[in-house]
Amino acid sequence: MFTQPLPVARACVLSPAEIERPNADPSGSEASLLQLIQDHHQTSLKLRDETEKAKKDAIRTTMRVSDLLVDTVNGGVQEAFINEKRIELESRALTATVIRFAKQTHQWLAASHAINTAIKDRSMVRFSFELLTLVWKSSLAMTPL
Repeated sequence: MFTQPLPVARACVLSPAEIERPNADPSGSEASLLQLIQDHHQTSLKLRDETEKAKKDAIRTTMRVSDLLVDTVNGGVQEAFINEKRIELESRALTATVIRFAKQTHQWLAASHAINTAIKDRSMVRFSFELLTLVWKSSLAMTPL
């Protein structure tokens, strides 16, 4: 395509001291180049400041989100501990009630057993009394008067 070699581009980056050199000719291409460099420098500074501001804002926002997440998780954990304490207290109260009912049941069973024993003893006494009465009546009937 191209048979002739392209010319080599030559660029020179000026130092800040050379940019602000008072003896530079403000007309022509040198002035345009200086203006471009200054514009680029100003744009770079502005972009760096905006980037730094966005970075700080992102860090602040991230910290806020992190704090909210920690508060949310801690709130759930705190609620779980409160529920656990409440369940523990209710469990202790229920255990005390069960123990009290078990003692009452034992007392009722003992009383019922005592009543059954007394009824059996009374039945035996009555049976013995009736037996003695029959024996006495039969012995009276057999003896002549």
